Amino acid sequence: MKTAVYPGTFDPVTNGHIDIIERALKLFDKLYILVGENPQKATTFSAEERVEMLKQALKKHNNKIEVEHFDGLLLNYVRKKKSNVIVRGLRAISDFEFEFQRAQFNREFAKDIETIFIMTKDDYAFLSSSIIKEIAMFGGSVKGFVPAIVEKKLKEKFVK
Repeated sequence: MKTAVYPGTFDPVTNGHIDIIERALKLFDKLYILVGENPQKATTFSAEERVEMLKQALKKHNNKIEVEHFDGLLLNYVRKKKSNVIVRGLRAISDFEFEFQRAQFNREFAKDIETIFIMTKDDYAFLSSSIIKEIAMFGGSVKGFVPAIVEKKLKEKFVK
């Protein structure tokens, strides 16, 4: 069985993330979606909320995915899942520089684990969780850019 790990903060998950997940599922039998922590980012949603939003947004793929939170080293999680592939999404050349450096670092410590990059569709190249939160914070519509559950949670969080 071919497996891969798709890590991210997913704060919140966007349709760009969903696109990468669905395309990765064409390449792998099982995808572990890792909701991680980034010490450089303050999250809007708790880890539990982010996991739950992903699970609800991806219900139709339940037999091929597993979504969970992990706050340790990514390489340890990949090994724990007996996988050897990390999936990363790319939107722009600036993403590539950051992701390339991270992939090189991971390869230095785990030569048996590969990183593959999936380019986002043009429809989502401009989309980021940060932009989504900013739009929602100021009362704008995020419909069409995030799953329905995320749109609902953002309204609950920001619309008073």
